[in-house]
Amino acid sequence: MSDRGRKSQLYEQFARLGKALANPLRLELIDVLAQGERSVEDLAMACGLKLSNTSAQLKVLHSTGLLKTRRDGTRVFYRLADDSVHAFVESMKLLAASSLADVERAARDYLGDDRDLAPVSRPELAEMLDTGEVLVIDVRPETEFEAGHIPGALSIPHDQLAARLSELPGEKTIVAYCRGRFCVMAPNAVRLLRGFGYNARTLEDGLPEWRGAGLPVAS
Repeated sequence: MSDRGRKSQLYEQFARLGKALANPLRLELIDVLAQGERSVEDLAMACGLKLSNTSAQLKVLHSTGLLKTRRDGTRVFYRLADDSVHAFVESMKLLAASSLADVERAARDYLGDDRDLAPVSRPELAEMLDTGEVLVIDVRPETEFEAGHIPGALSIPHDQLAARLSELPGEKTIVAYCRGRFCVMAPNAVRLLRGFGYNARTLEDGLPEWRGAGLPVAS
C-alpha cells in the first residue's frame, strides 16, 4: 500500500469519531451521561426517546470507544469512557458557538440572554461556599444529583422549584446549576427565583466542568 493509502486509512479512523458525534441525539446522550452512569431505560426517559432508538444511538457511541458498559442482570448501564469525552464534546460546542452564527442564535432562543443572570465562575463559587454566604441548588433530576453534586448543594429539581420556595432562605444569594453551559434548567430556575424576589445567579457551567476542574464532588 502506498503512503497515500496508509494516510487515508489513518484519517478514515479519525473521521469515525466525527461520524459518531454527527447526530444531535448522541450529543444529548453524552450530556446526560456526563452527569453519571445511567441505564438504557433511564437514558430513554431522560431524553424523551424510544427505547429502541436510544439503544441504537448508544451502540454507535460505544463502538467508537466513547462509552463503556456494565451489565446488572438484564439491564445494561452506560457511562462515558473517561472525562476526556465530555471535555472534547464541550470544546466542540464552544467552537461551534464562536464560529457559527446559527449556533449563537439557537442558543439564545433556547437559553435566553444569560448575561442578566450574572453567572458565577467556579473559583468564585468555591470561595462563596467557604464563607457560607451562598446557598447552592442543584436543579437537575434527583438521579443525577445522587450520582454526584457540589458538596452542600440542595437538590430541588427544576420542575419542583415553584412548589418548594419555602425551603429557601431569603437573605442568602442562591446559585443554581445544572448539566452545563448549554443546559436550560438553571437559567429558568434563576428567572423564576428572581420573579419571587430572591437574589439568584447561575453557575457559569455545570457539574461536569466543576468535577473536571478538580473541585470536590459529593455523592
